[in-house]
Amino acid sequence: MTIEQLTTFLGWCTAINAGLLIFSSLLVMAFRPLMASFYQKYFGIQPAVTIVMAFGFLGFYKVLIVVFNLVPYLALMMMA
Repeated sequence: MTIEQLTTFLGWCTAINAGLLIFSSLLVMAFRPLMASFYQKYFGIQPAVTIVMAFGFLGFYKVLIVVFNLVPYLALMMMA
């Protein structure tokens, strides 16, 4: 695999993961009451905790995108 192919691959990975992050964030914001009631009903988790957990997951996912997709992509772009 060449550096150009790897750069293209990481660029697409970054774009797809960023799109999933945005889509997931919009879903969490739009369906917050439904999500909170679902988790309270089936798992006994309080609505306030559900929202904190959801945004914590999204924040962790964002960090993973930056560390494993964006930073290597930018490093390869600087090398080219």
